[in-house]
Amino acid sequence: MRAAVGSLSLLGAFAGSAIAQDAAPAAPAFDTGDTAWMLTSSALVLLMTIPGLALFYGGMVRKKNVLSTVMQSFAICCLMSILWMVAGYSLAFTDGGSFNAYLGGLSKTFLSGIDMNSATGTIPEYLFVMFQMTFAIITPALIAGAFAERMKFSAMLLFMAIWLIVVYVPVAHWVWGGGFLASDGVLDFAGGTVVHINAGIAGLVAALIIGKREGYGQVNMAPHNLVLSVIGASLLWVGWFGFNAGSAVGSNALASVAMLNTQVATAGAALAWMFAEWIVAKKPSVLGIISGAVAGLVAVTPAAGFVNPTGALIIGLIAGVVCYIAAVKVKHALGYDDSLDAFGVHGVGGIVGAVLTGVFADPAINQAGANASVGTQIYGVIFTIIYSAIATAIILYIVKALVGLRPTKQEEIEGLDINLHGETVQ
Repeated sequence: MRAAVGSLSLLGAFAGSAIAQDAAPAAPAFDTGDTAWMLTSSALVLLMTIPGLALFYGGMVRKKNVLSTVMQSFAICCLMSILWMVAGYSLAFTDGGSFNAYLGGLSKTFLSGIDMNSATGTIPEYLFVMFQMTFAIITPALIAGAFAERMKFSAMLLFMAIWLIVVYVPVAHWVWGGGFLASDGVLDFAGGTVVHINAGIAGLVAALIIGKREGYGQVNMAPHNLVLSVIGASLLWVGWFGFNAGSAVGSNALASVAMLNTQVATAGAALAWMFAEWIVAKKPSVLGIISGAVAGLVAVTPAAGFVNPTGALIIGLIAGVVCYIAAVKVKHALGYDDSLDAFGVHGVGGIVGAVLTGVFADPAINQAGANASVGTQIYGVIFTIIYSAIATAIILYIVKALVGLRPTKQEEIEGLDINLHGETVQ
């Protein structure tokens, strides 16, 4: 009898559970294929910064500064991750009410309001947060190449923290979060404006305000280990498939063409830089071909999901030559010290790609590009340049007043590794 009563109670519990489930709202049907691809893409984009960018930049500096350079990428990864979770995501991707044209709101600070059933399209919103976090990580890290070998670590951390919130987050909202640039028709598939122009211009401003490295133009500043840089560039190339194809936010045909466009443009730009250098300097260098590859990756980023492969190839070929001229000839002629060509490759490459997106956008690839125009693209480029330059300069002067920007002259000559971190490589 007791067993029968227990069975009836158990049946009642099951029945009650079934009724509760029927009453509860149905969980969103996440697409497993899209989710798997975006998990992979997020890991690939993180790979771009650590170890990709860390090795790419680390190999190009002098031996006495290699640890401080890779430390910058690693520390930026950690700091930006926390800031993005706390406030960056909310300010970039939520509705800012009456200010939404310019900035999102604070409704999702600390990711409040997001749960296991929250969706962005066909994927969990937590995954979208993670994917966008990897973009917020690499963008500030790119800037560090412009002032490599001459900025205090404390100043760098403070600058990057403020820059993420004041510069990166608003620009991301303007283009991807429902802001005014998107409304005005500016196209940026994966970050030509948000990431590369933004970071490149900030890098140029930083290089100018901080000043040249001690002995610039007088002492040998050749890369200490180009093998590290080749490995880093190769990791960037592979990781960039997550960057560009992942920006389709799904496992679909658009992701496929974005991946193919990325490969074609990168190869074209690498060869274009190599042959340009071969003609001008009489020798094709390893540094040249990997720099050209990165220029191609940068230039195709805004266009990857809007152009066909022929358009991508043309963009890559143009970017390889233009970025070679900017990084080698223009920098030398104007005399500024953009240490690792953050502006010459990312700023200039981003501008080339953004403008040419307006030329080669193909509605057969993406209907969103049907109304693309060069004028609209240039408008987006100019607005981003002006805002990034002014805001970056203000932040740098604030940081300078608070903690100073540079180590002492003697510390810089001896090397940042030993003086800022107490370590050296053998």
